[in-house]
Amino acid sequence: MTTRWITLAGTVLLATSLVACSGMSGREQNTAVGATVGGVAGAVLTGGSTIGTVGGAAVGAVIGNEVDPKDKR
Repeated sequence: MTTRWITLAGTVLLATSLVACSGMSGREQNTAVGATVGGVAGAVLTGGSTIGTVGGAAVGAVIGNEVDPKDKR
């Protein structure tokens, strides 16, 4: 249980530190948000395992990088 809280606190800290990067492009912001959300989801779904957290962050970053809010098809 303690590991889960430490992982969650670290992820929240990372997310809030990334918010301060206002000079980022839209794609970079989407990638950062995707990595953060993916990392949290991976940590929660795997009970705080490192592999789950890193894997979730990687998948979230890829998905966030591919999302383009200006792409209106």
